[in-house]
Amino acid sequence: MELYHLITSLFKQEATMELMRMGVVYAHLIACCVAIGLVLTSDFAMIKALVTGKDDAAHSDKTHLETLKNTVLLALAALWVTGIGIVLLDYSVKGAVYFLNPKLQAKILIVTLLTVNGFLLHHVVLPAITKAGTLVKMEVNARTLAVFSGVVSGVSWFYAAMLGIARPLSWKYSLGEIMFAYPLFICLGFVAMTLLVKWASNRAENLTPSRVSPALASA
Repeated sequence: MELYHLITSLFKQEATMELMRMGVVYAHLIACCVAIGLVLTSDFAMIKALVTGKDDAAHSDKTHLETLKNTVLLALAALWVTGIGIVLLDYSVKGAVYFLNPKLQAKILIVTLLTVNGFLLHHVVLPAITKAGTLVKMEVNARTLAVFSGVVSGVSWFYAAMLGIARPLSWKYSLGEIMFAYPLFICLGFVAMTLLVKWASNRAENLTPSRVSPALASA
């Protein structure tokens, strides 16, 4: 009984709550950094392959994609767990009014979209890339979906990270104002990546040796 009262009294102390929140925020930050690092290096490898035209499918290797998928999923799960922990700690101090913060609402919205897109990416897009071998060799519709899902993933991770450190945005802007740049970045990224993939695909087709006609072969 005395131990119970000791524990409850510790949790009621402001210093204990601050240290606990700092630990949860730190874990939250690490999870976000791990996911962003993996996504960034994978995207750079893919863009490099598209620009150079080298038939290096390391970025679409099955083992690499499985490792990427599992690690990002774990990071996303850790992001949810630690994020909920932060929200509960802040709610215990600030009350229900805390949920009215547009910046918090924007972050929850983006992480939700990131989770839905992650499900699509890991269960539809990555298996399609693995089957095709490279992004350039995919069918047009599947390739378009892959590009869009990849852009949404990249933009969402970086936007969520930005909101995580953007304390000056709290209570100063509406949800619409905070989210204004999000679809804009997705559109710009999608157009840029679509043009790059189309250019790489056309170059690959032009470099493919033309078949020798039977008439010439028998001459």
